[in-house]
Amino acid sequence: MEICSFFFNQHFLLSLLLLNCCFLSSSSSDLEALLTFKSAADSTGKLNSWNSTTDPCKWTGVSCAGDRVTRLVLENLDLTGSIEPLASLTELRVLSLKRNRLSGPIPDLSNLTALKLLFLSENQFSGEFPATVTSLSRLYRLDLSSNNFSGEIPPSLNHLTHLLTLRLESNRFTGQIPDIDFSDLQDFNVSGNKLTGQIPIPFSKFPNSVFGLNPSLCGAPLQQCPTKPGQPDGAKASPLTKPETVPSSPTSIQSKTKNDDNKTRISTVALVAIILGDVLILSFVSLLLYCCFWRQYATNKKKDSKVLEGEKIVYSSNPYPTTANNNHNQQGGERGRMVFFEGTRRFELEDLLRASAEMLGKGGFGTAYKAVLDDGNEVAVKRLKDAVTVAGKKEFEQQMEVLGRLRHVNLVSLKAYYFAREEKLLVYDYMPNGSLFWLLHGNRGPGRAPLDWTTRLKIAAGAARGVAFIHSSCKTLKLTHGDIKSTNVLLDSSGNARVSDFGLSIFAPLQTTAKSNGYRAPELIDGRKPTQKTDVYSFGVLLLEILTGKCPNLLETGHGAGAGGAVDLPRWVQSVVREEWTAEVFDLELMRYKDIEEEMVGLLQIAMACTTAADHRPKMSHVVKMIEEIRGGGEASPCNDGINSAAESSPCLSEDTCGGGTTSQ
Repeated sequence: MEICSFFFNQHFLLSLLLLNCCFLSSSSSDLEALLTFKSAADSTGKLNSWNSTTDPCKWTGVSCAGDRVTRLVLENLDLTGSIEPLASLTELRVLSLKRNRLSGPIPDLSNLTALKLLFLSENQFSGEFPATVTSLSRLYRLDLSSNNFSGEIPPSLNHLTHLLTLRLESNRFTGQIPDIDFSDLQDFNVSGNKLTGQIPIPFSKFPNSVFGLNPSLCGAPLQQCPTKPGQPDGAKASPLTKPETVPSSPTSIQSKTKNDDNKTRISTVALVAIILGDVLILSFVSLLLYCCFWRQYATNKKKDSKVLEGEKIVYSSNPYPTTANNNHNQQGGERGRMVFFEGTRRFELEDLLRASAEMLGKGGFGTAYKAVLDDGNEVAVKRLKDAVTVAGKKEFEQQMEVLGRLRHVNLVSLKAYYFAREEKLLVYDYMPNGSLFWLLHGNRGPGRAPLDWTTRLKIAAGAARGVAFIHSSCKTLKLTHGDIKSTNVLLDSSGNARVSDFGLSIFAPLQTTAKSNGYRAPELIDGRKPTQKTDVYSFGVLLLEILTGKCPNLLETGHGAGAGGAVDLPRWVQSVVREEWTAEVFDLELMRYKDIEEEMVGLLQIAMACTTAADHRPKMSHVVKMIEEIRGGGEASPCNDGINSAAESSPCLSEDTCGGGTTSQ
């Protein structure tokens, strides 16, 4: 046994050593590749921070994950020569070498299987279209514009099914545009080449300008292609068939008829047997596939549903000026611009739209993304839906002015915004710890880490302070949140609750506002605008969600609520409490904690008070007091905002929030 144990330990240590060697060799290979590229390309010495004595992850333009290089952004640095050394950076996700003097053909990039963004524009690359690029199936953005590429555009581009950008303008490509259907393509340009023939129908949705300076191109959106004279009529064409030979003897005709009858009978029996056999085989195979792969499918689906897992590159708009925008400018309209609030680090719109991003979720007002800028800063970007109704630029800017000056430890700060006729973006602080919704409902089942009672109570108190601050920050406007729900309560790096998406309900269409999502007060069903009283109702539903662990909009009837159908969360809780099953209300995950029943009942009473008739609901400042008193005063409010004095004494906000002040840009 000792000998076996000895050999086992030796084998284990050897395995660890091999794994460590593999890891070190991977990171050292990245270092070697970067230094090789620097020695050949950096003739002007602009990469002076690149040396073997410093951490390569801190070099100019280099970003890492787990000691592997994942982003390389080296733009406008007068680099020359080939990029072949970079082809060994196998974990690279972003490669941007725009506006340099790099040359030669593109090397084999097939090892860069994680690459998602490839920007090589405004260089001196030559040769044919880089064939290995078409094997990078995860690619989202491809920009080879303003180089010296030649030859045809390969049909194998259809392998890039996730492509959002394809820019090939200002090269020397010839031949026809391949007939490829890129359903998600947002940004496309092949102008300034030598392309010929008809434009494929899938590309006809783009404007004329993206096909310009190709004299031999035709078809929509350009002029119609000429019809070739003398083209044969395809309808008259018929295939040549060999005539059937008919036997001349009557005996042979009779014999042939009998044989045909036998064949017909045999064919019918055989057909029935084949159908039955196919049905049995398909049923067996289907059952086998169901048994073998359902569990794996369900697991993968659950993983895919995680909001914060994996990386998905998405973009809110085209990072390049379009013809439509240029025409709009020429007609006297003002072009959109980024507007920053005080204390916000500036960046250009192109930097924001070029950044790699991860979709965080979709809400009633738009889609939210986590964007990582080139300098490593992380922001959250909300792209407002087209359905959001804005009367005009002045109305939008006035509302953003008010929202942008709200600063509180329990609010997600609005850092900047962008307004244009076709696009409206809001930029917020990024909250790294996700939402209350995910903490309550994510990954329910075995292996889940439950949300403990102390954390729930802390989140409830913090969210209450944030909403109370909104209500009392500008008394003349009577600001409201308008969309309180668990997905809009986020957690910062310290675990503090931060309320997001406040003040956007002013832009919501009436039919959207009136639609019940489980959080909306009953009076909003008539199409009325949200008020501070309706915010209190929504917050009460949020407290019930914290206590019960149930989604307000997915609740089915249970004890005391009648049979069948769905019911809103407040009515269900009231029915259970009325029939004296109060313990059944609380989330089973809370049952493991001792001596908290009194505190849970206290929070339940606050929640039920918030969800009563509008005239009997407490103010949010009073709700804050009641929650803080559950544990003998709770945490002190950092800005004294929960005691009806936010606007007067809070150091987080000045009086001119209600209308005055200016933004910086």
